[in-house]
This record gives sequence, structure tokens and C-alpha cells, in this order.
Amino acid sequence: MEINNNQLLRFTTAGSVDDGKSTLIGRLLYDSKSIFEDQLESVSATSAKKGHKGVDLALFTDGLRDEREQGITIDVAYRYFTTPKRKFIIADTPGHIQYTRNMVTGASTANAAVILIDARHGVIEQTKRHSFIASLLNIPHLIVCINKMDLVEYSEQRFNEIIGQFEEFSSKLLMKDVRFIPISALDGDNVVNRSEKMDWYQGGTLLNILETLHISSDINKIDARFPVQTVLRPQSEEHRDYRGYAGRVASGIYRLGDEVAVLPSGFTSRIFSMNSGETELEEAYAPMSIAMTLEDDIDVGRGDMIVKLNNQPEPVQEFDVMLCWLNDDSAKPRAKYTVMHTSNEQRIMIKEVIYKVDINTYERIEQDKSLNMNDIARVKLRCTKPLMLDSYRDNRNTGSIILVDENTNETVAAGMMV
Repeated sequence: MEINNNQLLRFTTAGSVDDGKSTLIGRLLYDSKSIFEDQLESVSATSAKKGHKGVDLALFTDGLRDEREQGITIDVAYRYFTTPKRKFIIADTPGHIQYTRNMVTGASTANAAVILIDARHGVIEQTKRHSFIASLLNIPHLIVCINKMDLVEYSEQRFNEIIGQFEEFSSKLLMKDVRFIPISALDGDNVVNRSEKMDWYQGGTLLNILETLHISSDINKIDARFPVQTVLRPQSEEHRDYRGYAGRVASGIYRLGDEVAVLPSGFTSRIFSMNSGETELEEAYAPMSIAMTLEDDIDVGRGDMIVKLNNQPEPVQEFDVMLCWLNDDSAKPRAKYTVMHTSNEQRIMIKEVIYKVDINTYERIEQDKSLNMNDIARVKLRCTKPLMLDSYRDNRNTGSIILVDENTNETVAAGMMV
């Protein structure tokens, strides 16, 4: 069965400062005719004021005043554009090391990551760091754009050298689908339109690859997971005995009559009905929002998970995660937080920091047990009641958690189940 959910592609961009990320996105929007006239007029005026010849494409994305004035990207900026083949959401993330947490947040829901490399400098530390984060977040598709080819005379040899450098270090990472494109964002070569200056490159342009990436297989259709967000009891004349469980299907496919188990209680039943708004459904799949009723009257509430009888996650109270620390304040030893997993909330304690990762060299640091902003570490957690977790590699939705400070209500960390 072909599930048509490939209309929307989310992708993140990453690269070192001055690799031309903002210019690339500007070029993508400009050449695909995705910019409004008033935006164009505003950016043209700013470009003229700065003394640039023509339009400074980077200004289309650097929305914050600090970014425009300093010529850098600080925040995660989301941009939306559409072509006849697809809708796109771009998460433009900063390149600086102190903004690792911003890249983790921007990339966590992406189908693809576009990583920029300056053709003059080749693979640098930033490239390795961004690739490591893309691998950690299990982003299914990686598109490596080797930019500023105009500054290396459009050399095929230089392009192949950089591919070699990239493959040498990325062999240690788990990456499924990696593609390389030689581009010049400034001149528009191989971004939306094919370059006449690099006829040795036979692959597609960046936009062509983004439009044709096969993403419907990225969603886990095997493990059926339905976290309950709320219980519907209308109590109206028409629906006096209706008791529906509403939420969003995290993964897998549900059909009428399927035998299901409700976790953590373990009670079993069959699916009696499913609907989305007024529409009755024969089957439901990720990422649909639905209401489901069961044949038996079972005690089900927010935070429970309805799964297939023959395919259940392991309820766990103690588990390891790869954690990215997002907060300005460091983690306190054995501090307690609220963990949020799908629609489930529990109290949790950081039991142990097993090791931190040096994201420039991929080495493990076992002697340093502190957790500071932008750190990525393998951590052992213990929560008050079991969570229904899958491994993050198998299921990004049910394998991810966030930690919230109970006093300030700030999100302090994002974790991926090992």
C-alpha cells in the first residue's frame, strides 16, 4: 500500500560561518520564484544601502537584526516554500559551535540535511560536527553541497578530493543516503538551474534532488504506536455511550478489528472504530490525528499507549539515552526533572553520566561527568513509572524524550533512546 505523505519535506541546513548557507537558501527561494515582491524590494533596498552590486541573497533568510548587522545566523529560522512537486520547510540552523543545541532542535524533525562545504577549505571541524549531529539524529538523507566552486575554477578534481575527505571520516557514522553536489550559491550553479560550467557533473540540481527524494519509507510503518492524548466523552444524546481515545499515530498502521494492547496496564481488546473529524476510517497510519474506540470498556487515559498485541515496546524504568544539554545552567548531580515522552509525563532522575562525546573528534570523554550547555553525552536515567520506549534508530517519535526543569518549566535537554 502506497501511503502518500511525501507532499511535505522538512530539511535542515548546516555549515560553517561564511560557507554561504544563507546565500544558498536565498538563491533557492529566489530562483524557484518563492519570494514576495515586498520582500524583494526590502532586501534590494538594504543591499543597495550596504553598497552591494545586485541583490544580497543572504538577507532573505537572516531575519534577526543582529544577524543582518553582523552578517551571521544566530537563531533557527524556519522558511516555507512550495514548488509544483512539493511543499518545503527549511530549518536554517547556525554554524557556530556555541549553537550546537540550535542545530539539534532544528534538525530533530528533518527528513534531510543539507551540509555546506567551502570548496577552498574542504572538510573542516564544523563539517564533522554537523555530520555527527545529523547521524545522531538519524536524519535519513544527507545532501553535501560543495559550494563556491567558482573560486576553485569549477575543478572536478577538487570536488572529488572533498568527497574523499568526507567519506574518510563519515565511514565511522551511521548514514544511509549521502549525495554530493558541486554548486555556486552566489551564481546559482546547480541550485535550481543546471550549471553549464560543470558539465562533468551528471547528477541533479539541489532543488531536483529535494523534489525527488523518496521519503515515504522514512516513517516506521512496522511498529504500531498510538499514544493517547485525551479521552473523548461527549455525553450528548447522539453519543451517550461514546468513549474515544484521541491522539496522533506515532508510527505503524491500524485497521478495524486489529487486536491491541493498552500499555502500561497490558489489557487487551480490538479496535471497534476510528475516525478523523467526521470521516469514518478503515485504517489509520502515521502521522494522522484520529479518535479510536475499542470493543471493551478498558481504563485508558492520557499517557497510555495503544499498540498491536504481537508487537509491543518494552516498558522500562531505567534506560540509557544520548542527551544534548540545552540549558544555560548545568545539570545538577542526581537532580530530578520531568520527562516528556509522546503524551506521557513522569518524574525522572539523572542517575549517571556514562561518557560525553567530543563532537569534533568523536572521542569519548569518560572522566568528565558534568553536563553543560551544548554537551552531548550518554546518560543513564531512572523514572518513577515505566515508559514505553523504542530505540531511536527504529522509531524517531517513540525513541525521543525531553527533560523539563520542574521549577522553571524550561526544557533543559533532548534525548534519544540508545
